[in-house]
Amino acid sequence: MKLWISGLLLAGVLAHAAAQSPADQLKAALDEEWQYRLRTLPELATHAGDYRYNDKLADVSPSAFAARTAHAREMLKRLSAISGGLSEEQKIEKLLLTRDLEEEIESDKFRDWEMPISQFGGFHQDLVYLASDSPFRNTKDYEDYLARLQAIPNFFTQEIGNMRAGMKDHLMQPRYLLEKVAVQAAQIGHYSAKDSPFMKPAEKFPTGISAADQDRLKKALARAVVTEVNPAYLRLAEFIRTQYAPAGRTEPGLWSLPEGDARYRFAIRTLTTTDMQPEQIHELGLKYVDESERAMLQIAQQQGYHDLATFNRHIREDKALYAKSGEQLLDLYKKYTDQMRSQLPHLFGMLPKTELAVVPMEAYRSPDSPPADYSPGSGDGSRPGRINVNLYHPTDRLLLNVEAIAYHEGIPGHHLQFSIAQELTDISPLRKFAYNYTAYSEGWAFYSERLGKDIGFYQDPYSDYGRLENEMWRAVRLVVDTGVHFKHWTRQQMIDYFHAHTAMDDVNIQTEVDRYIAWPGQALAYKLGQARILALRERARQQLGAKFDIRAFHDQVLKHGPLPLDVLDSEVNRWIREQRSAE
Repeated sequence: MKLWISGLLLAGVLAHAAAQSPADQLKAALDEEWQYRLRTLPELATHAGDYRYNDKLADVSPSAFAARTAHAREMLKRLSAISGGLSEEQKIEKLLLTRDLEEEIESDKFRDWEMPISQFGGFHQDLVYLASDSPFRNTKDYEDYLARLQAIPNFFTQEIGNMRAGMKDHLMQPRYLLEKVAVQAAQIGHYSAKDSPFMKPAEKFPTGISAADQDRLKKALARAVVTEVNPAYLRLAEFIRTQYAPAGRTEPGLWSLPEGDARYRFAIRTLTTTDMQPEQIHELGLKYVDESERAMLQIAQQQGYHDLATFNRHIREDKALYAKSGEQLLDLYKKYTDQMRSQLPHLFGMLPKTELAVVPMEAYRSPDSPPADYSPGSGDGSRPGRINVNLYHPTDRLLLNVEAIAYHEGIPGHHLQFSIAQELTDISPLRKFAYNYTAYSEGWAFYSERLGKDIGFYQDPYSDYGRLENEMWRAVRLVVDTGVHFKHWTRQQMIDYFHAHTAMDDVNIQTEVDRYIAWPGQALAYKLGQARILALRERARQQLGAKFDIRAFHDQVLKHGPLPLDVLDSEVNRWIREQRSAE
């Protein structure tokens, strides 16, 4: 009887799907996929402003990863059966979900969940963000957050199991990077309840929560930190220090892992959304390095120096070019974002509503992080985007590229792009929150640094040199990332190449090379994405002539949300044709 009823239900579902239009079938598939991801990735749901799963953490067991791959296969079959009758925007939706599912299935063979942690990112850092990503409006919000803190020990047990499997399968980060992770985890685990980043929500309660409930919740959170969260972090730190890190790989390059060459090529394809090969990228990087050196030499000569090596040595040795304090760094980031904000109407038709804040980076991750990075605001607008400014050893940090980084991480870079995407109403939530096209987002942010020059900023020649240093920095990345992961470079070769071609301070260089080792291919996305956007802008300018409007071009690049570079290329080309046909 049950089999007969199930058969009838299945037949009914299939008949209903067949009766739907292709557009309705696609909408149903997109809605179902989004709901599936919200259920299985509750942290994503929180970030997207859906708070139904705020008391849960994701299941990161091997069986859960296997279930997600099986789900991807089934959804891919469903999408392939949808054909015809779709608008241009719907075709993009289908294409993006199809590609995302195909990459998820392909990535399964690499078992990346068995190496889930590095000094530059991982679950030990991600969980701390729950304190800033979660809403705290009422007692239920606090109780949901408390449930998540209480779930951390089991979550860590699952991840340690994955790491043990990685040890067996030889899927590990280099030993010296894992030693840094042990220090990070121990630092978090040794915080007192009063100072723990997990206690931030208890620093200030909404007025609607009674004094009695405030006292109860604060005590419960402190108890969870002391009895569950901290011991979990210290257990993780001890495991990494005594068992995991000693088994870490000795070579920095991805080539030293099982299927290392295939892993790197897959990373390049997914992170750059191109079919470029490592050797091709390496040679392109050398070309960009030469171009940047010629531009930088002009400023050096204007300042009275005959060659870059002498000028770079002057920069590294002149203490007046370094920050005086962390407060000065914060003030400069605020100054540059404020001055760019006033110019946005000259560059964009669409502007976001989400606010932007400039804040200090969390101390536990600052030693191994870049000069600044960005955290998107909440999907519902209740939390601002944040430029997180690294205040670790501030007086060792050069000020040259602070202006360029402010435009990159803030406006018109990451904050503008992410906020506009989240506020779009005619694309699926998957495109707003679930697809991570690094070459698009980082390419846009890097392109935004040049917009500061276009609008007339970088008046200080040293700041303009810092902008060109950033150009060189991203060109060097193409060389050293492919160098270590494809050409078997050593870490010291990476450092030496940076010193030979930039004036970057040593603190930043050390952090950068370790980042590329920990996150293969990601650093390639910046220059390749920027170059594609610049090429599209020049193509539009040439083909549209007097009709070219920089604001319309920027809106076109941003109006679809994040896209793979080839899809962005197609959409901008279509827009150019439409503009020309309207003449």
